[in-house]
Amino acid sequence: MRLVVVSAGLGVPSATRLLGDRLAAAVTGRAPVEVQVVEVRELAVEIAHHLTNGFPGRGLSAALDTVTGADGLIVVTPVFSASYSGLFKSFFDVLDRDALTGRPVLIAATGGSARHSLVLEHAMRPLFAHLRAVVVPTGVFAASEDWGAEGLADRIERAAGELAALMTGPSAPRPPKDGLAVVPFAEQLAALSPAGPPDA
Repeated sequence: MRLVVVSAGLGVPSATRLLGDRLAAAVTGRAPVEVQVVEVRELAVEIAHHLTNGFPGRGLSAALDTVTGADGLIVVTPVFSASYSGLFKSFFDVLDRDALTGRPVLIAATGGSARHSLVLEHAMRPLFAHLRAVVVPTGVFAASEDWGAEGLADRIERAAGELAALMTGPSAPRPPKDGLAVVPFAEQLAALSPAGPPDA
């Protein structure tokens, strides 16, 4: 199985990339996955060209194919102006609108203050719900003070476990190439719970 990390960090090194790497490592400890990373920063010029002329460059085209072929995604963005970065959004704007249908996605973000943590629920979760992805219940936000503090490691492990369960469970989404697969909500819950699906 292929796990793809989409990181929109701008710096080198990047706290955003570091969070993506830690989440991916936690998933690999639970499921047999091959990890690939898409650094959106490296595709900024090609994304801008694609938005204006409608044609992806070679690097962007390869990145879009990588995301489309993933069995699960970890998407990580820094917080700018109380939301995901424009570069992060632009990458998903040029992705085919059906590419993430039924795909398990773990959302994560980094920011200077814990006050920005609501970006997960107010911006990122609605975006991937609109793209018809299956977003895991636990999102992970890391503020500057979270690195090395208690709590972040537990959130990473919990979110990684949820993503691994969706990727490997008996009802793991496997969307066909036409992007029309629909996974019933009860089946999604069953993949996350060892007790099985809830009673009707």
